[in-house]
Amino acid sequence: MRAAVAITRVELLRFLKDRSNIFFVFIFPLLLVLFIGAQFGGGSSGSVAVSGPSGALRDDLVAQLEDADVDVEVADADGMRELVARGRADVGVLLTAEASAAYDDGDDLAVQVVVGNQAQSQVSAQQVQTAVDGLAAAQGRLAALVHAGADPAAAEQALTVAAEMVRPAEIEVTNVSEIAQEFSGLGQFDYGAASQLLLFVFLTSLAGSTTLIQSRRLGVTRRTLASPVSAMQAVGGQVVARLAIGAFQGVYIMAATSLLFDVQWGNLPLAVLVMVVFALVAAGAAMVLGSVLDNDAAAGGVGVGLSLVLGALGGAMYPIELFPDTLRTVAHVTPHAWAAEALAEVQRHDGGLVDILPQLGVLLGYAAVLVLVGAWLLRRSLERAL
Repeated sequence: MRAAVAITRVELLRFLKDRSNIFFVFIFPLLLVLFIGAQFGGGSSGSVAVSGPSGALRDDLVAQLEDADVDVEVADADGMRELVARGRADVGVLLTAEASAAYDDGDDLAVQVVVGNQAQSQVSAQQVQTAVDGLAAAQGRLAALVHAGADPAAAEQALTVAAEMVRPAEIEVTNVSEIAQEFSGLGQFDYGAASQLLLFVFLTSLAGSTTLIQSRRLGVTRRTLASPVSAMQAVGGQVVARLAIGAFQGVYIMAATSLLFDVQWGNLPLAVLVMVVFALVAAGAAMVLGSVLDNDAAAGGVGVGLSLVLGALGGAMYPIELFPDTLRTVAHVTPHAWAAEALAEVQRHDGGLVDILPQLGVLLGYAAVLVLVGAWLLRRSLERAL
């Protein structure tokens, strides 16, 4: 046991001391999570840039939009157009001095709306229209009371009291789309974090197979076996070392995304369990790759290519829920698909251990086969010259 732990420690230190891993292990995964999160969208209902003179109209419109969970940014006219042109705002609203004066007098008003070309732009434009109509109606009610002889301040107070006394209508919306239900409540960075977790745990483990080849080629493994260390201990140490490398990558991604992007992993112990079992699958694959190939450069290239192909097919780059039925069936040849399903059950549906037992069983089956085959191939590789 002590020998296996020592081998694991040495392999993990060798992996961490490789300067090329600083970017690909610690920085690149978080950049991809940030990029996917930017494409996935945030928790708001759109973004609007408002330009116009300070006054009741601008203040009330901004408040109305923010109450509807719309991100609002106030800018000058040129800044508003630039935000829309660069895609940083879905819609731009230009309020003129004439519109502000008409709003104060309770008269009809017109605002200019600049609609961007983002997917959310039409929805945001409709939200602006709804907000402006609501403000115009409120001002119309106030103007009617004033014209009827009521004191403006008393009329405004009466309308406020009336609004508080009237219970607003409640609308319950039921979405029958299975895809929408699947991703309902998912945070902006939650999907990207889960997908990159699977992609990089597998990729990092397979990339770590190069150290196994170097150990064989330089005679480190043979010298280890020449010491009071059994072949089973040496092979076990290599298996645990691959597992430690993959698990280290997984724990780092989970911790960093939680702290930086507020990613919610659901039941954290279960999410970690899924990650560790998947890392064991990756460790077995790394053992097979590191035992079959004798060139560490070739192993690095094959490992990256294989990881990307399996990751794409298994839903680590694109939601497997959006795959056609046939491709979704084919995707379950990969361990990534089963791990993605387990993580989705824990992360999105508050699933428990019983809910993910089928996926864990399949992953453990993958791990058992790959680890046994990898251990057997490693013992055979020690008998041939490199």
